[in-house]
Amino acid sequence: MFRAFRSEVEDAVEAALDALDLPTDDLGVEEPPEDVPATLASSVAFRLAGEVGAAPPAVAQDVADAIDLGDCEYVGRVDTQGPYVNFYVSDSYYADTLDAGRAADYGTLPPTGKSVVVEHTSANPTGPVHVGRARNPIFGDAVARVLDYAGNDVERHYYVNDAGRQVAVFTWAYETFDESDLPEPERDRADYDLVRYYRKGNEFLENAEGDVVEAAEAEIAEIMQGLEAGDEETYERVAIVVDQVLGGMRASLERLPAEFDRFVKETGFIRDGSADDVVTRLKASDHAVYEEDAWQLDLSAFGLEKNLVFLRSDDTTLYTTRDLAHHEWKFENYDEAVTVLGEDHKLQAEQLEAALEILGNDTDQLRQTFYSWVNLPEGGMSTREGTGVDLDDLLDESIRRAREEVEDRLGSRVRNDELREEDIDRIAHQVGIGAVRYDIVSKQPTKGITFEWERALDFEAQSAPYVQYVHARCCGIEGEAADAGIEPAIDTALLDTDAERELLADIARFPAVIEEAAEDLEPHVVATFAREFAETFNTFYRECSVLNAEDDAVAAARLGLVEASRHTVANALDALGIEAPESM
Repeated sequence: MFRAFRSEVEDAVEAALDALDLPTDDLGVEEPPEDVPATLASSVAFRLAGEVGAAPPAVAQDVADAIDLGDCEYVGRVDTQGPYVNFYVSDSYYADTLDAGRAADYGTLPPTGKSVVVEHTSANPTGPVHVGRARNPIFGDAVARVLDYAGNDVERHYYVNDAGRQVAVFTWAYETFDESDLPEPERDRADYDLVRYYRKGNEFLENAEGDVVEAAEAEIAEIMQGLEAGDEETYERVAIVVDQVLGGMRASLERLPAEFDRFVKETGFIRDGSADDVVTRLKASDHAVYEEDAWQLDLSAFGLEKNLVFLRSDDTTLYTTRDLAHHEWKFENYDEAVTVLGEDHKLQAEQLEAALEILGNDTDQLRQTFYSWVNLPEGGMSTREGTGVDLDDLLDESIRRAREEVEDRLGSRVRNDELREEDIDRIAHQVGIGAVRYDIVSKQPTKGITFEWERALDFEAQSAPYVQYVHARCCGIEGEAADAGIEPAIDTALLDTDAERELLADIARFPAVIEEAAEDLEPHVVATFAREFAETFNTFYRECSVLNAEDDAVAAARLGLVEASRHTVANALDALGIEAPESM
């Protein structure tokens, strides 16, 4: 309802300004100051005071007097406070909010008709996913989810780097070293098994004698050239390594969960000739230069000092060259292409966008969002050196700690249901995985994170368990109400306390929160809403009993509010990729 209310406010302000023959280019509709009890306010009087030649409070009063609420369903009244024109909701706003919130898909916006591809994670297939890169699949999956909730037709893609030097080194190492030369794998899975070859190969290249390394580098270069030349045997050799490792990585990612509709291989754009086509077109552009034995793009016209190399002296393309072909393919097949990248890829992203413009593409289709790294207090991580903390280790530890927390709280539970061993396992998994996801996705993506167990698993603070507990509490209330024969009702006239009205107001805002998160690619906005909603619900729970309400009608109305709250918190969590437990 908040979105409809906001629209009515904007229309009313615009019509009033038209009637006063004042400009309507900036309506100034915004959240009011904390000391103003309105739902929305307009600060347009600040902007118009100089033009009108009157003080802002006087201008605000003139605008308020010119507002006609005759066609408004959700704006109940208007007043002024200083320079602000304030708008208050009607009784219909609350009634329709409660009615809408009782739908299981509440928060899902109408279809936009727009197809969106979200590319995220795309970690090199060289070994298990480690914690430092865990933010990409968690943040990327949440971006895809909020875009889906916002009514878009979303596909999730993983772009597989199966043509670069690292994969060539991996293939060479896999074919060169014997398993007897390697340590035991950390887990019985292909990515943990094969990463030993990758680490062994890098160690060899760093420490072996010069002539031996030179021979190895020649073999690695031959693999890269074979890929570039479209040699089927080389593709098959590389695929043996890549596909096995990728299968193991997918198993880790699915635990989050971060699932993909499509795995798009980089080599596909070599094999179909589209990378060569990009090279031909870039060479013909006015920005192409041949310097330092390579074809490059001079991007100074785009404000970028560093050139973009797109073809080596041996006529092999680079990752970015193939990614240009990849993006053109996305532009042809989708209305919008969203890419989630680490902050260390900002320059490459700027170069990519400039090159796409040079190639004649409409880069308005492209949206790129960046994230910073996740660290553990123990320090840095590196797949290449084999010193990292793997994502599987983090998830296992989080589930273990969550189970301990759940078991410690068993004696203080107020629910009269009895948790079996499998229930405790389920809750530990939901809470443990949810804690990791929420702790990562709740932060602004450009801010670095140091993951801390105590904060992430705190049932009483700003964490996933705190929000998840609200859903479990709603389920418990509804279950006990059903046993008592209480049916939910829509009667907001009986929901007149501050706690009830504030909870209704939060429920009304949820679809607008989804809209904002999708527009800005910022799922942390939903996480913030979920935490604040949990606080509002807990105030309602303390102050407004459902089962012991003053009469049956009030109990039924409050039960309807609990039902709407459950759908709101469940879908807020779902938009973040976090499960909503029915009991905790």
